[in-house]
Amino acid sequence: MSGLAEQVALPSHARALSPSGPAPVYSPAERRRRDQTAWTLVQGVLAPVQFLVFLASLALVLRYLATGEGYGAASLSVVIKTITLYAIMITGSLWERAVFGRFLFAPAFFWEDVFSMVVVGLHTAYLLALASHASPRTMMVLALAAYAAYLVNATQFLVKLRRARREHALVSAAGPR
Repeated sequence: MSGLAEQVALPSHARALSPSGPAPVYSPAERRRRDQTAWTLVQGVLAPVQFLVFLASLALVLRYLATGEGYGAASLSVVIKTITLYAIMITGSLWERAVFGRFLFAPAFFWEDVFSMVVVGLHTAYLLALASHASPRTMMVLALAAYAAYLVNATQFLVKLRRARREHALVSAAGPR
């Protein structure tokens, strides 16, 4: 047996729908490792925390851009958002190592990781702009670019999570083999 059917025990009707489709997100062994590692819980906690920090920071950045007021709060919020991003990236790479055996760019999450590097780069550029005393407006526009990239990346991960759940539901419906 090879391909999709070997990696995940999908019911025959599911394999017939897309025999050359993408590989499953997790092999059975990877799914077990994912479910057993504490890093899964850490990611599950950090992701919504980061999103809440993002929403608060976005509001402060937009307020500054609209009114010219609150630069200090907006700037501090972007720094806090960047710290939460670094935390989720570090723990995410530890999660990826525990599940897939590599710190980054596992085939199942390759494009998410590539775009994560863009997100990290833009957030880091903000910190460099802050350290070099760039103009407040330039920094807030840079923050918005970082946040737009973050939203794209978060969407990538949510789509992947949904796909993994659908695959698991198909495998579960098929029953033991």
